Amino acid sequence: MSFKINRRVLMGVAALGLTTTMATSAIAADIKFTLATSGTETDMRSVAMAEVFAPMVSSFADYQAGYNGSMFAQGTELDAISRGNLTMSIASAQELAQFFPEFSIFATGYVHQDAAHQVRVFNNPLMDPFKKKVEDELGVKLLSVMYLGRRHVNLRFTRDEKNIMTPADLAGVNLRMPGTDAWQFLGNALGAAATPMAFNEVYGALASGAVDGQDNPLPTVVDKKFYEVTKQISLTSHLVDLNYIAFSKDTWDSLTPEQQMTVQRAADAAAAYGRLKQLDKENNLADYIRSQGVEIYTPDLNAFREHVQSQYVGSEFAASWPAGVLEKINALGN
Repeated sequence: MSFKINRRVLMGVAALGLTTTMATSAIAADIKFTLATSGTETDMRSVAMAEVFAPMVSSFADYQAGYNGSMFAQGTELDAISRGNLTMSIASAQELAQFFPEFSIFATGYVHQDAAHQVRVFNNPLMDPFKKKVEDELGVKLLSVMYLGRRHVNLRFTRDEKNIMTPADLAGVNLRMPGTDAWQFLGNALGAAATPMAFNEVYGALASGAVDGQDNPLPTVVDKKFYEVTKQISLTSHLVDLNYIAFSKDTWDSLTPEQQMTVQRAADAAAAYGRLKQLDKENNLADYIRSQGVEIYTPDLNAFREHVQSQYVGSEFAASWPAGVLEKINALGN
């Protein structure tokens, strides 16, 4: 039996294909990726997700973001993902440590050396047990790592009065640090006398001499005009801060392999974009701060790293760290 293909048959096949395509598009349009963040719409992390991630997944998913904690309150996002009420968040190691104490190692002084080191650590097999535990027990997949910036020591006196090159040079320096035990431990581990103080009091305390210095990334020094009441910044880089792009494991498992690949590439691209933008911002701000009369220089980072890490080893803050992980992280450094 022969089958003759005519114009009517072809039109019917085309119509069927169009119907199938429309049905597929309708299904794709039903996929919704919701992101909750406490950051503003202009925050570099938010911008990276909106301008890079969203367009890359737009062929099959509708991206919707809630800023300033409007969708879910800060600190509740991971739980919302776990319960199936949210697709994505920008999560800190500190947040994850509330569920899994071993994640505190990634929020510890001198664990990460710079932005590139963060990426090497995240992509190394040493992270696999951490990622798997978050997936298995919380239902959250960590897609990529975002660079937030480096915290430095910012002091009110000149280098002629006090030149901070090693931890010993911080002896007797009253350094304002956030008030939690973990932050106070880090300040003391740097060699300073850590002083707890509310953030909104720091400018006045520096102006009056109630504290000798504070620690924050360069963008904060500019935003809060600390350069008006300080004379030097020692680029200690004692905390290279990060966030993770966290994604619902249930949603991930519902995607096709091609869609999963696209989501992963989109997350990596957004993280890379934000990383470069943040690094560029830090470099530009350093020049601006220098123009305001503040001297900026790099101390002996190896001396600081060795001293600070030695303070953590054996402490209560390191009790949850898996054996050998710190050494593996250090081995990935420069």
